[in-house]
Amino acid sequence: MRFTLIKDLKKDRMMKPILGGLLLFILLYIVADIFVKQQTIGLFSAEVALTLFGNTEEYLDPISKAVFLETLHGEVFFLMMILLTLSAVFVRLRAQKRFSLALLNITMSSALLALLSLAFAYFFSQSFINLYVLTFFLWHIGAFLMTILSLWSLYRA
Repeated sequence: MRFTLIKDLKKDRMMKPILGGLLLFILLYIVADIFVKQQTIGLFSAEVALTLFGNTEEYLDPISKAVFLETLHGEVFFLMMILLTLSAVFVRLRAQKRFSLALLNITMSSALLALLSLAFAYFFSQSFINLYVLTFFLWHIGAFLMTILSLWSLYRA
């Protein structure tokens, strides 16, 4: 996290390619995460409900509590690492923009709400699934925009 100590990231010859690489990996993670969720939990309400609760008519078992908690635990860790690192870079490059601060807050809030709504859907009510799907896509779009804007700010002359 040396980039938090450098005064002007855009002019540092050593950190600029390192941050560029980090931002590209974050971009790849965000895109790959969508494909991973499509194959594991599902991307839309009906698929998520089928994964969480199963279907007795089709002989599909619901996800076990242990597997669900393990998945949720991994999600918390990866979200924390990706979004906190991306936020640190994003704030250093674009903090002076009002739109950027709003985007950062929306992305972080929707990521947290996605985790909570998935847990609430599993443990309390199936009606939280729609909120999960909405916030899942919202934080992915926000993080994607943050990454693109960070790359733009880093390499713009």
